[in-house]
Amino acid sequence: MLFFLFFHSLLRWLVLISLLYAIYRAYTGYRSNSVFTKTDDSVRHWTVTIAHIQLLTGILLYTQSPVIKYFWKNYHEAIHQQEITFFGLVHISIMVTAIVILTVGSALAKRKDIHREKFRTMLLWFLLALIIIFIAIPWPFSPLANRVYFRPF
Repeated sequence: MLFFLFFHSLLRWLVLISLLYAIYRAYTGYRSNSVFTKTDDSVRHWTVTIAHIQLLTGILLYTQSPVIKYFWKNYHEAIHQQEITFFGLVHISIMVTAIVILTVGSALAKRKDIHREKFRTMLLWFLLALIIIFIAIPWPFSPLANRVYFRPF
């Protein structure tokens, strides 16, 4: 499981970088009224794919984590422990919601006929997903639960 924790920690940076890059491309494309190119479509696609890989890794960790097993076995006691509740309920719920929003936004952008609307749709939905993801990441400075920026292997 240590490898998957390391991979999940590392992959979060790839998710954030790809999302920021996709938002940047969507913003500049929308603002300049550009043509939605194959590169833009690839960025859209790969951003969502990376996020899905991260989600699957997270679900694997969730199902195997001793913290989560403790949370569900001792729910009435564990719900009062902020960090355990964060990982048992908050983190997974918010992250699944963010990935659903990202996926819906990607699908809607893909189906738009007007280039500017593709950029606009991608920009709005991806930005919303990014904000939600930022809230749910256990940053070292987070009052909810905190982890290091890079988990060692």
